[in-house]
Amino acid sequence: MEMAKASDEAKERFRSVVPDSPEVVVKPMFGNLGAFVNGNMFAGLFGSTIGVKLSDADRQVLESTERTVPFGPAERPMGGYTGLPEVWNAEGEGDDARAGAWVEKAFEYVAGLPPKAPKAAKPSK
Repeated sequence: MEMAKASDEAKERFRSVVPDSPEVVVKPMFGNLGAFVNGNMFAGLFGSTIGVKLSDADRQVLESTERTVPFGPAERPMGGYTGLPEVWNAEGEGDDARAGAWVEKAFEYVAGLPPKAPKAAKPSK
């Protein structure tokens, strides 16, 4: 399975569309980035593709009105995430605003979910 790596430019663009909130944590993930709230990922970067986790209603709207793409490795896309249209990567500020609006919707949706429970410590041997 090939793991696409994000360029510095793609990482900067991702950070620019993630909400500026003290609740948001952006972490590296396999050469890419993930944006988390309450321990749950609401947006991620895979190569140049930004993926968002949306409510079913919002996901249906996005997928029916835009040329979305699978998010994650082609062999095994991440379930529950929708990749924003690749064409938005090249079209400039207007599309950064659209990407930002969908990332904000994802943030609001996931912020309303129960916080992720911390993993139990593994017993020492």
